[in-house]
Amino acid sequence: MKKTVQRILLTFIVSSLFLTACNSRTNEENTSNEKNLTIHSSKQEVTADESNNGDSQDSTRDNEGLDGMEDIRIKLTFNNGEVIVNMYDNPTSKDFLSLLPLTLTFEDYAGTEKISYPSNKLSTKEAPSGMDPTIGDFTYFAPWGNLAIFYKDFGYSNGLIKLGKIESGKENFENVHGDFTVHIEKVD
Repeated sequence: MKKTVQRILLTFIVSSLFLTACNSRTNEENTSNEKNLTIHSSKQEVTADESNNGDSQDSTRDNEGLDGMEDIRIKLTFNNGEVIVNMYDNPTSKDFLSLLPLTLTFEDYAGTEKISYPSNKLSTKEAPSGMDPTIGDFTYFAPWGNLAIFYKDFGYSNGLIKLGKIESGKENFENVHGDFTVHIEKVD
């Protein structure tokens, strides 16, 4: 009986050592694969960083990855004043431009922005999940279907899409009180 117990224990010990050795080998392979993946990812990041040389200050952080459409500007005329907006190149902006000319009534919202509701909802194709608007941003708030022109800073908003940026006249919005009518048209 003693020999049987010894054989069972010996078999158990040898099996345990064998399984431990196999497991150790598998862990080494996994660690090696993770290192290779990390090195590969790092090389891709370096390659991406090298392709974005320091010459370009228009990063996606500056304008949410949107480039201005070449010479596409709109003019908003109201109360004997005007505002010029440089439009961005995205599907929502293009959809908005297709509606022009427009005459809309704007109102103040939260002492931060002027808003209006165009009759048609705009495309949100390829739109970001949201953005953090700054003074002078001309935007579309998809959940409500309204345009919003920011004259004060505001925090990140889900569903907010940048259509363009005011080039001139942004101070005119802050000083308008109550509802006001705005005529919007493309500038030649």
